[in-house]
Amino acid sequence: MVDFSFEIDKFISVLDYLGTVAFAFTGASKAISHNADIFGILVLSSVVGVAGGIIRDVIFGKFPIAFSDPIYICLTVTVGVVLFFLYPKLKKHVTTWLIFDAIGLGVFSIIGASIAFSIVGLNFLPIVFGGVITAIGGGILRDVFVREIPIVFVKEVYAVASVVGILVFYVVLSLGMDIQIASVIGIVISTGIRLLAIKYNWNLPRVKSS
Repeated sequence: MVDFSFEIDKFISVLDYLGTVAFAFTGASKAISHNADIFGILVLSSVVGVAGGIIRDVIFGKFPIAFSDPIYICLTVTVGVVLFFLYPKLKKHVTTWLIFDAIGLGVFSIIGASIAFSIVGLNFLPIVFGGVITAIGGGILRDVFVREIPIVFVKEVYAVASVVGILVFYVVLSLGMDIQIASVIGIVISTGIRLLAIKYNWNLPRVKSS
């Protein structure tokens, strides 16, 4: 008989690694664009890659996975080193940074929601909170570190894309569907909305200046 709990844990881990790589890419890219040295690149790559998950785990009373599994830091450092050497060839592809950021947003939104679900069950608010804090925590720190207003507060549709994907994930789970299916659908929705927002410059309403 297949141990489904093990399969789910493995599935979540794979997604978590993917999200870590995607966000580490955005952190390293941001550091390089601000003329950081190799140390700064590795620090920002690692902070962005794991910060959201660390914040989530602390809030939910868990020892941070990023501290107990060395693969996370290995991934973020590897991404930083690779970009340090390859960035001159990649900098012409500006959209690459945005695509990786969108992927990271979608993956981390659902990873956070999945982990919250594994802890508290089908409880709406913890699932939404766990997903959103995982998705935007690292990005906020990234922008603060380079003294920019966090993209989540000013740029197109960002956190809303995370929330919508999580809501879809929650609804699909509520309908009794498998968590893997719910996760894939949620990731596609969040990432898709973010990419569409970039393409069509979707923004939330703002206060009109006089």
